[in-house]
Order: sequence, then C-alpha cells, then structure tokens
Amino acid sequence: MYPPIEPYQTGKLDTGDGHQVYWELCGNPQGKPAVFLHGGPGAGCGTHHRQLFNPQHYNILLFDQRGCGRSAPHASLENNTTAHLISDIERLRTEVLKAEQMLVFGGSWGSTLALAYAQAHPKQVSELIVRGIFTLRKEELRWFYQEGASSLFPDYWEDYLAPIPPAERGDLIAAYHKRLTGTDRDAQIQAARAWSQWEGRTITLYPDQSNSQNYIADHFALAFARIENHYFTHAGFMKENQLLDNAHLLKDIPGVIIQGRYDCCTPAKTAWDLHKAWPQAEFHIVPDAGHAFNEPGILKLLLEATDRYAKQ
Repeated sequence: MYPPIEPYQTGKLDTGDGHQVYWELCGNPQGKPAVFLHGGPGAGCGTHHRQLFNPQHYNILLFDQRGCGRSAPHASLENNTTAHLISDIERLRTEVLKAEQMLVFGGSWGSTLALAYAQAHPKQVSELIVRGIFTLRKEELRWFYQEGASSLFPDYWEDYLAPIPPAERGDLIAAYHKRLTGTDRDAQIQAARAWSQWEGRTITLYPDQSNSQNYIADHFALAFARIENHYFTHAGFMKENQLLDNAHLLKDIPGVIIQGRYDCCTPAKTAWDLHKAWPQAEFHIVPDAGHAFNEPGILKLLLEATDRYAKQ
C-alpha cells in the first residue's frame, strides 16, 4: 500500500437527528475526489484504509458510519438505516468534499452501501470499485449466520453458538438481536464478542491471530455486533434482491468488481450474480484469497484500480 498519511482536515457532521459523524480528508486537496466506505456495518475506518489511494493524486474522504468508530453516540441504532447513510454520503460529498462527482470505493458491507449509493445517485459517481460483494439477500445472511459457513469452521461455530441456548438456535440473528439490544450489559458484551469473533476468525484465507484479537475488544465489538445485527434483522432496510434488480442503473459508471474465490463471509456467488447483472464492469476472481481487503491478490487489484482511475 501507499505509505501512512495523516488527514489534512477532520470534523464531525451533525446529521440533525442525533448523530455526529466523524470524517477526515487525506491526500491532495486538489486531487481526484474519492470516498472510502468501510465494512460491517459498524466496523469504522482504519488508518490503513487511507493507504489504498495515491495521496498525490487523490483527495480522499473517509468517515465512520453512524454509531461506530469515532462517530457518536457509540453503538447507537436510532436513525441508523441504509437511507440515513446514503443521505450522510451526499452531505459529505457536497459540504466536505465539495465535489460534483467522486470515485466510490467499498468492500463487504461497504460494497453494499456503495452499490446502494450509486443506484440512488448515479450521476455523482465517477467510478465504482467494489470487493467482497454483499447484497444482504436472505441466502447470504443464512449462509454466514445460520447454516453454511458453519460446516467449514465447526470449531469456531461452537464459540459463536455458545451465548445462545439450544432452544433459540433456530433463528440465530433474532437470538443475538434479543441480547445485543437487551438491558443486561454482561450478556450484551458476551454476545457482541462472540458475534464479532466469528467474523474476525473467518474473513481471511489463512488464519490471522492479530485480526481476530482486534474484533473482540469490547468497544469495537459492541458497535460492530449491534449495528451489523440491527441491519441484518431488517434486511439492510432494502427489498429482497434490490441491489441486483437495480444494477442496470450502474451501466454508465466505469467499475471494477473484485472477489476472493475462497471468501467464506460473502461467497463468490453474489459477486458472480452482480457481474451478470452489471456486465459493463471489470470482473476479477482472486484464486488464492478470502474476504479481507489486504490479502495480497485482492490488494494488488484494488491498488491497480485506484491507480488507473487516478489518471482519469
């Protein structure tokens, strides 16, 4: 990746409905406008995400979505929907980035939000880079949180099941929702750590112990698990198959789809379905990668894409 950089400007967007959304600008103030959309939802941005763009050529907007990272209030679910996040992106584009158009970059849940934003505001998107494709269809949620990936990681799955009594395991998202939104703080933290650990352990092709440990820190895990579960309980606040049904709206946007072949979190079928619905975009399956953006094959293609679009 490009060398570490610090923001040249930071602030918080007052949404007017109870949230303060942290944002930062990095790179060249006169450079090509770009926005980075983090995953989760609820994961927040990291300093390493700044390094996906050439800082001499890009003016990079990064922000922590509602309720997570440096945004406040922490782990809040109130007024926290996909439509709210799309509205925040639009305000950040006009009020902070002050750009007519911008490159939109998103992975995992960030790909969901990138697709949703691009379909709502196609004329504001100069290019679209998405990886680890996730559209929140029922089959995708069931695969990772109910039955599917459980067969690949039976040992990790037992730890994911541990906070939930056997009688409630027929709908694990609902069972976790009950605990993550309950008043028992200890039960909430236990559930948050188990939920977050499941994802942290399974997103890379090869085990990454440091990554797993980051996911179970209480502050991170609470926002990550509560916000993810909130969105998944409500199917992303979208209609079933909405992002694929509306993919025709992307036809005039230059784009790249990047997917790890052995992504157990968001399996390649969804990326393939998006490729079929949006054939105008470049499509890459990385043969030796899982879900994480910084696995070598995925990272190489992401950097190639941002470098290429920097020239346009």
